[in-house]
Amino acid sequence: MARRPALIAPSILACDFARLADETARAKHAGADWLHVDVMDGHFVPNLTIGLPVVECLRSVTTLPLDTHLMISDAERYAERFVAAGSDRISVHVEACPHLHRTLQVIRDAGAKAGVALNPITPALLIESALPYLDHVLVMTVNPGFGGQKFIPSALETVRTIRRWVIQRGLDIDIEVDGGINADTIGAAREAGANVFVAGSAVFGANDVKHAINTLRDRIVHADSEQQECS
Repeated sequence: MARRPALIAPSILACDFARLADETARAKHAGADWLHVDVMDGHFVPNLTIGLPVVECLRSVTTLPLDTHLMISDAERYAERFVAAGSDRISVHVEACPHLHRTLQVIRDAGAKAGVALNPITPALLIESALPYLDHVLVMTVNPGFGGQKFIPSALETVRTIRRWVIQRGLDIDIEVDGGINADTIGAAREAGANVFVAGSAVFGANDVKHAINTLRDRIVHADSEQQECS
């Protein structure tokens, strides 16, 4: 199976919320493919971030796909409302969804792409049976709840396992990584099999957002070249 095109999804968690529309436009102008939206409830994860009104505001100021990551309890209760607010993709945590299949179906029936997220220590086996119902898998490479954390390399074993399953079964699934993604870590994530890269501080924390995104893409190209030479 050919390697899927690499996509950069800057996380608005790292942007200046007082200038949200400007930051969003800056990301689009710099070449971002998606915008990643981290929704935290202070219950499933120890932090509170944004909710439905911010997603609605984002939808009104950008045409970029909104990749909404629900780090919340009772995701099934809110998923459809986040789609209605403008989310193009919704990720829910397997650890927080006792009725995962039903939640994924709710998302798809509402018209969005459905994905499942896993914490770094969560075994990939927990989502194997759900793969036919997924459009993407989001592997956390930090413990969820806060931005700016250090990348956890061991989480890439989960990426490798999922990529192997996707190839073996001929599935059309994006593999996304989120947490500590920067110019030093993105190559390893690409080598493991990821094709969507969530970067917060590495993008919005840079003085030149376009240069930051281009640097990430250069690291991906380098990783792909190295793999081709070794194969």
